[in-house]
Amino acid sequence: MQQAAAGGISQDKMAALYDSAVRDTIRRFEATGSPIITDGEQTKPSFATYPIHGLDNLAPGGVTIPFADGHTRQLPKLTRGPFQYRTYAVSYLEEAKKHARVPVKQAVISASALSLLYPPEGIPGYSRDAFLADLLREAERDIRDCLARGAATVQIDFTEGRLAIKLDPSKQLLRSFIDLNNRVLERFTAAERARIGVHTCPGGDHDSTHSADVDYAELLPDLFRLTVGNFYIQLASEANRPRVLRVIKENAKPEQRIFIGVTDPISSQVETPEEVRDRVLEAADIISVERLGTTDDCGFSPFADDTSTARDTAFEKIRARVAGTRLAEEALDSGKRRAKTASAPSQREKRA
Repeated sequence: MQQAAAGGISQDKMAALYDSAVRDTIRRFEATGSPIITDGEQTKPSFATYPIHGLDNLAPGGVTIPFADGHTRQLPKLTRGPFQYRTYAVSYLEEAKKHARVPVKQAVISASALSLLYPPEGIPGYSRDAFLADLLREAERDIRDCLARGAATVQIDFTEGRLAIKLDPSKQLLRSFIDLNNRVLERFTAAERARIGVHTCPGGDHDSTHSADVDYAELLPDLFRLTVGNFYIQLASEANRPRVLRVIKENAKPEQRIFIGVTDPISSQVETPEEVRDRVLEAADIISVERLGTTDDCGFSPFADDTSTARDTAFEKIRARVAGTRLAEEALDSGKRRAKTASAPSQREKRA
């Protein structure tokens, strides 16, 4: 992508490379036996900025996100209104569905993350309220179009949730994020919200995180106020998983399904199916098995320049997740408890 931006690769050549990468990802993802797949977000510049990439009303110098290893990511800032997406997630979904033989899950970025584009000093002639009205409309369309075009589920990436507590321990920022996202979700019916989920993690970029030091107990009670049917929760890399699982049990609503992270994309060590099985069984001892599913902690390549995890390693981890989930189902069945766990894909598998 960097070579394309610099003019080193023609648009036609880049399109061919994208198509090849998507086809390869879908082929390899389906080969793992996962009942639902994604396209690995192969053609997005990043999981967060795909809707705004190429807009002419952005400037450098927006919110900076520091990671534990010292590197940073910086969002752009909006310079004028009105605000409108340039690219909608449905365009990626439609390409994936051309090649997929199983259901496809599509990721979208949260309205709360994009709310950070509006500069603190304001924009003359374009109020924050006007911006938020535009943002809510665009975020709704991003989700609605994916549902209408046959996405099995739509996952809202909300990695800024845990970070919000680090930035503002009073939790006012977090709660404003939750309220904003719920303003989007209230535009959908209960049946539609059952097909929508939220992903949370402490970030995952170049094998580093931005908020792993924030206690999950500070986030989860508010997180479960989001009016969605599915939660995809990073858990494999947590030091005390049983404690987090108990917090989940205490705060999740009965109708909310919990997909626990059972593989750690930041670790180079590939989990064994038996390790995955044991993590599922650990969760099933605390949370009703009928509500459980499995996922990866985070994506393997959230930004186009993140090559910290080898492509083969990513698929080995996915394969272990699928196989380990099946082992857990067998163990639960043999224990007279019917397992209905479902393996759910992470979003960012690996770009070519």
